[in-house]
Amino acid sequence: MNKMLKSVLAGAALCTASGMLFAAPKSNNIRVGGIAPLSGAVAVYGVECKNGIDLAIAEINAAGGINGQKIEFICEDDEGDAAKSVSAYKKLITKDKTRIIIGSLTSGCTIAITKQAQANKVIQIAPAATAVNVTDAGNYIFRACFIDPFQGRVGGKFASENLGAKKAAILYDIGNDYSVGLTDNFVSEFTKNGGTIVAKESYGAGEKDFNAIITKVKAANPDVVYLPDYYSTVALIAKQLRAQGVNTPIVGADGWDGLTENADDSVLNGYYSNHYAEDSDSPAVQKFVKNFEAKYGKKPNSFAALGYDSVYMLKDAILKAGTSTDIAKIREALEATDADYVTGHIKFDEKRNPIKSAVMVKMVKENGKLSQAYAATVDIK
Repeated sequence: MNKMLKSVLAGAALCTASGMLFAAPKSNNIRVGGIAPLSGAVAVYGVECKNGIDLAIAEINAAGGINGQKIEFICEDDEGDAAKSVSAYKKLITKDKTRIIIGSLTSGCTIAITKQAQANKVIQIAPAATAVNVTDAGNYIFRACFIDPFQGRVGGKFASENLGAKKAAILYDIGNDYSVGLTDNFVSEFTKNGGTIVAKESYGAGEKDFNAIITKVKAANPDVVYLPDYYSTVALIAKQLRAQGVNTPIVGADGWDGLTENADDSVLNGYYSNHYAEDSDSPAVQKFVKNFEAKYGKKPNSFAALGYDSVYMLKDAILKAGTSTDIAKIREALEATDADYVTGHIKFDEKRNPIKSAVMVKMVKENGKLSQAYAATVDIK
């Protein structure tokens, strides 16, 4: 995810893992670096991701660690700023001597350090950076999330097959690579399945009044509206769509995560592609949600789940490699990942992008409050 959202949680820049402070390089434990936006405009995502990482580390350490070694997590706040991501990376590998980094969160901040990580043979795991080129730097760069083209196609397939839509309208941010990329891939999959795009209207970042383009959408009489943007913009557009009488289903992507706390009933009859569903009957999901709620007093979002999975993938790789110090062997074991995690069964393609399913989540009303519920699992072959 690569767009700046409204400023939240500015005071959340707490850069230590649960119970773990900055450690001296002489420590015999497994030192893992972290980079995330813990303050600034996208802190709502970064803090949740770090919470998931902290929970996984706390669980692993409480169970005896990895072959008797505890994990130390040294996390730096990049505030969603690529230049600060670079500074954080340099500090982690020089002062803290880390050879494994989880982060950053947004695609732009993650890409800012991938070439350096590859050159230094530092394993970098990106929990939630969905841009296509994140892993292009080389074989030390991994991610836990699916990529934007995949979820764009998932949205197109769901709209066609699950919702039975034949005509789609699209509203997208023309200046945002995330929104544009999702749009292109939605169009590809939806039309491949026999659908027609009856309206495709763009807007710019920061716009607040969408009524003119919504008038065109209404005139096109679509069966579904595709809206691939972040929750703050989605909430505004959904409200204006409904006000003009466009009551068709709205479909979006993982940038919608956060709507339950930041939207009204206008987003009902809305669906979005996500990395996991908190109400899944998977034992791994149920355990994760239960433990997260016990620790933080709230349900975890997908960013928490992806952070959590990043740690457990690393743990499994270290166990498989039989070493916590031979980074080349850990990298090789990580590349061979083929196991079940909270966000699904994960194995990597040749670019170290996860081959996995996506879930579609439906916006619902529960006990008078906006909530979300599992709607479907979608695979793209």
